[in-house]
Amino acid sequence: MQLLRRVTAFSIILFSRLVTAVRGFWPEGEPRKGQAIYFANHTSNGDFVLLWTVLPTKMRQKTRPVAGSDYWLTSKLKQFIGQDVFNAVLIDRNPETRTQDPVAQMAEAVEEGSSLILFPEGTRNVTEERLLPFKPGLFHLAKQCPDVPMVPVWIQNLNRVLPKGELVPVPFICTVHFGEGLTLRPEEDKEAFLIRARQAVLDLDPEQEGAA
Repeated sequence: MQLLRRVTAFSIILFSRLVTAVRGFWPEGEPRKGQAIYFANHTSNGDFVLLWTVLPTKMRQKTRPVAGSDYWLTSKLKQFIGQDVFNAVLIDRNPETRTQDPVAQMAEAVEEGSSLILFPEGTRNVTEERLLPFKPGLFHLAKQCPDVPMVPVWIQNLNRVLPKGELVPVPFICTVHFGEGLTLRPEEDKEAFLIRARQAVLDLDPEQEGAA
């Protein structure tokens, strides 16, 4: 099973690089070492795969995407990829059926030493707006994990590779832009933090100067 996980992970990384020629960009020219909570824009089901792909191997092994169990537990193949390959933190997005608090699940993973990849818009953005308002979970996670930097990320062009409803990817060059880590400021309330965090992601958009 361990060999199968490694082969599958390698295949996913190789395929991602072949289709997108993805490159990662960091503020200091190289990845910041240490634990982090990465939060990014969300336009494609492959977003976390691309972010995960550009991380160095040792960092990748300790980084877990946060994903919806309603998607990743619907088949044995998805379950294998989500749980065994990516070691995802699977959360129930339906408040009426969930038995665990999503923030508590994420905080527990961080306390165990993992880094996280999450998408605070809460859903794929298929609107004309560059970035949807952030859900409050990011703020509550920042309160739970005050010593772990929250790193904004902008994923560029992946929505062109795999548009919603399409199954076959179209080759297109993609980039992943990382910003400086944020932490919750003393006395900063939820609204102020979410606005600041959202703006930090928007500021990484390479096309921001030409955006409306």
